[in-house]
Amino acid sequence: MDGTGATARRHDCVRDSRAARSGNSYSDGMTMKKNALDFWVGLFVVLGFVALLFLALKAGNMSSLSFQSTYSVKMKFDNIGGLKPRAAVKSAGVTVGRVQSIGFDTQTYQALVTIDVYKQYTFPKDSSAKILTSGLLGEQYIGLDPGGDEQLLKDGDTLTMTQSAIVLENLIGQFLYSKAADAGAGKPAAPAAPAAAPGPAAASPGASQTQVAPASATAN
Repeated sequence: MDGTGATARRHDCVRDSRAARSGNSYSDGMTMKKNALDFWVGLFVVLGFVALLFLALKAGNMSSLSFQSTYSVKMKFDNIGGLKPRAAVKSAGVTVGRVQSIGFDTQTYQALVTIDVYKQYTFPKDSSAKILTSGLLGEQYIGLDPGGDEQLLKDGDTLTMTQSAIVLENLIGQFLYSKAADAGAGKPAAPAAPAAAPGPAAASPGASQTQVAPASATAN
């Protein structure tokens, strides 16, 4: 009986150990699956945060932030169109700076634009600035055309030669106005009223005397 009981106890111990091992294996498997799930969830959260940050920067036009040394230059325009702060400042197609701020001059009633030009780029003092558009309906930017002056622009200088933005609505209005003017000029003129027919001329006394004189001469 003792041998049989010992054998039974050994079998019970073996079953318990197997059950414990299987339980541990199941627990380890669940832990690995949970860790993998946590990893993918964390990855998607990070990617979503990066996407939201990119959209926020794009909407705020702040994706072009730069920490380069700059010097500021001011300029005035009659119309800046859709120009915005942080818009690009280009010369020959190369970005040489950014628009720092846009204000309004209450004395001249013009738009006052301040740009930050990277210090690695220098321009003559007689350079000119104009507002251009990227493509047909793209973003507007400032284009710098270098002059020929030997003196260079420095921090705080003001450009006097500027060209305002071309407003599409103004162009359409001018085109329609010119077409209407051409159509009005091309209309045929109204025919003139016919002149009144001259009435029969009354016989004048001189004419009667002229006709009678030959007759009296013949009688003589």
